[in-house]
Amino acid sequence: MLENASNNNDNKNKVIIFSAPSGSGKTTIIKHLLKYFPEFEFSISATCRKPRQGETEGKDYYFLTPESFAKKIEEEAFLEWEEVYDGICYGTLKSEINRIWGNDKVVIFDVDVLGGMRLKEYFGSKALSIFVMPPSIEVLEARLRQRNTETEEAILKRLSRSSLELQHAKHFDITIINDVLDTAVEQTKTNIQDFLKH
Repeated sequence: MLENASNNNDNKNKVIIFSAPSGSGKTTIIKHLLKYFPEFEFSISATCRKPRQGETEGKDYYFLTPESFAKKIEEEAFLEWEEVYDGICYGTLKSEINRIWGNDKVVIFDVDVLGGMRLKEYFGSKALSIFVMPPSIEVLEARLRQRNTETEEAILKRLSRSSLELQHAKHFDITIINDVLDTAVEQTKTNIQDFLKH
């Protein structure tokens, strides 16, 4: 169960949801926004995949075993969860939202596209949902390859999934095309400021 934030500032109960195909640059945009908006705190997702090089437990993700993840599903500990790739699940823990609201902060989510749609449905008008769109599938593929962290098979899976995810952009409140990063960040800031005012 989610608890309400303890003070009367309406913004503290608001949430910002970012979704995008892998490689669109949403995480980079979020990092810029967290520096700009001190009242925001990043919601750390849980996953049952193994950490990639450089990833830290409790900072990038909560890394769970597949068994622990399944147990939390049974316990209804997730606000939403999704098997994004075969055997690889990601989810938003209710305890994480309560932790952030307990700090009197605005929650900022970085979730897969279906997860973003579920969160928007759950939070309704308290949420601003933002879809980060790559300029093209070709640019997306180039970005995924530049990461140099995926096998060829994994890249092809991500691209196949991305084509489906792009069709869901219309279900989000705003779409930001991430062609020039600085422009995308400024457009996102403006939209968030407008949302927080109302």
